[in-house]
Amino acid sequence: MTSGTYAFQPSVADLVLNAYGRIGLKRAELTQQHMADAATEANFVQVEMASRQPNLWMSELYTVALVSGTATYTLPARMISPMAVYLTITPSGGTAADRILMPISTFEYAALPVKTQTGTPSQYWYNRQVAPQITLWPVPDDAATYTLNLQILSQPQDASIPNGVTPQLPFRWLDAFTAALAARLADIYASATIQAKGPSGVTDLWAKAERAWQIAANEDHENVPTYIIPGISSYYGSNR
Repeated sequence: MTSGTYAFQPSVADLVLNAYGRIGLKRAELTQQHMADAATEANFVQVEMASRQPNLWMSELYTVALVSGTATYTLPARMISPMAVYLTITPSGGTAADRILMPISTFEYAALPVKTQTGTPSQYWYNRQVAPQITLWPVPDDAATYTLNLQILSQPQDASIPNGVTPQLPFRWLDAFTAALAARLADIYASATIQAKGPSGVTDLWAKAERAWQIAANEDHENVPTYIIPGISSYYGSNR
């Protein structure tokens, strides 16, 4: 007989208690200070997870209505990096069509001789400030209505212990989150059992956390073919 349910989604508080259990601290031993430190470390775990990219479950579609003559747009601070950027072009009285935009680096944008050139945007520079900015080139003109679509990776919502809040994590990442949290808490509150093992005790927890991360990360990808196409147009385009 099976459970017939798919509801395993423990709260942040439950994962914190489990993390403390992994380092040998019983629930009756935990104080308010333990829980305050755990809340901070749980959010640091999410910072690390967001920085190690990609986290496909944190992908969202964000759209911007472009303004003629305006090249740069400020995005919400939660946005980390774009996965795909494409432009919806709607000509007056015509049918809307999408066009992928290609990324360029800070150096490549700086090298553009006429940054104010107008036209249909074909490239973008993603400027990773606290509130990131995206700059388009050519600068949007008024020949059509343009909508910028960004499939972008965002940071997760804050991890909170009170009120049974669940982490913004899919099922496949729960163990990686808890293992990393346990390793971090062991740096602060290593129990007598962990301490008896010496430095190898905490090191072992970090090794387990890395193993859990690798298992989850290996699954967190798109199952699609990869194509490598050489860019040879600049060599042969002028001879055709």
